[in-house]
Amino acid sequence: MEAISIGLLGLGTVGSGVVKIIENHQDKLMHQIGCPVHIKKVLVKDLTKERLAFVEPSKLTLDPNEILEDSGIDVIIEVMGGVEHTKEYLLKAVRNRKHVVTANKDLMALYGPQLLAEATANDCDLFYEASVAGGIPILRSLVDGLASDRITKMMGIVNGTTNFILTKMSKYGSAYEEVLKEAQELGYAESDPSADVEGLDAARKMAILATLGFSMNIDLDDVKVKGITEISEEDLDYSKKLGYTMKLIGIASRLGEKVEVSVQPTLLSETHPLASVNDEYNAVYVYGEAVGETMFYGPGAGSLPTATAVVSDLVGVMKNMRLGVNGRSAVAPQYEKNLKCPSEIYSKYFVRLHVKDEIGVFANITTIFSEYGVSYEKILQLPLKEQGMAELVLVTHLASQQNFEEILQKLQDYEKVIVIKSTYRVEGVGGL
Repeated sequence: MEAISIGLLGLGTVGSGVVKIIENHQDKLMHQIGCPVHIKKVLVKDLTKERLAFVEPSKLTLDPNEILEDSGIDVIIEVMGGVEHTKEYLLKAVRNRKHVVTANKDLMALYGPQLLAEATANDCDLFYEASVAGGIPILRSLVDGLASDRITKMMGIVNGTTNFILTKMSKYGSAYEEVLKEAQELGYAESDPSADVEGLDAARKMAILATLGFSMNIDLDDVKVKGITEISEEDLDYSKKLGYTMKLIGIASRLGEKVEVSVQPTLLSETHPLASVNDEYNAVYVYGEAVGETMFYGPGAGSLPTATAVVSDLVGVMKNMRLGVNGRSAVAPQYEKNLKCPSEIYSKYFVRLHVKDEIGVFANITTIFSEYGVSYEKILQLPLKEQGMAELVLVTHLASQQNFEEILQKLQDYEKVIVIKSTYRVEGVGGL
């Protein structure tokens, strides 16, 4: 085979990592595919900017059409980010019979089915392993390694920024704003961190995981999302006392043909494998009917970890080129989307209340829960500094989301409840 030519869209952190790996691993690539690989052209925004990896100035361009229209370029690697204009670039690429590798989770969460269908129609590959969990090969594992199994649940820490923040807050009692600033200084968080801390980044990744794991088109709007901005020091302290660790967890579960997908702060039993995943690391816990429980752990972001996933996809494309089977990898979803309603979603819940410290209040609160058949797994009751007030911390047994929401409404209406301070989902069994 002749040398394979690459067009690179973007030369930032990940793009620079891609350049380094392609240059430094030529012997490995030659061994894998039997021919050299070279980067022919790179799209950038600024021709004069200093780069983390050296690329000959003659290879740089400001015009995407120099790459998208070049018949000599075989594969487009997209690491520039963006959604709408990037979608148009990739549609143009596959219509020009160019294979595509992308690390763009935002794009794939919103337009993945459309792009994959267009690629298949043009006998092109479109691979996107790096779009979820950086250097962890989770998508390839779902598509290939676990292809014969039926996945029933996926739980994951899929955003390194929020995991870093919660680790620091939990271990050292640091304030949220202080840790966020540190994450920004270290490059883990953007100057505008809202996509991370509000849970949107994780939601995009869970939509992609659920689509592949359940063979069902899950849209971003199908994911229930709650971020970490309202987590307090008190919430973390009570979590520890009850034997739990707070994490921002993405959950995708299936029962029969119905699924639920969410991202929310969750109390995990300290014995759960995900509870020990700290700092910027990611992990995805997968439950299969045949394989049982497996966990995939590693760096969720960064130049070289993410670039490794990108170049691994590139190798997959090139192997398909050698075999003449491009465009046959994508499998259309097997099932129609079928989402659980709130009465079908069951979980344990943590509730923290401030109530009037009077005889009969706890009994009346218990009556509210018992009306819906919900009992307590754990209880803490502590006096507050304010006279005549108490803090009540409860962990329930399993309850439906619908019943729990109705319980919260009744608690808000009960005049002896001053405020519902916080509520969280609970997974696993804690201490006490």
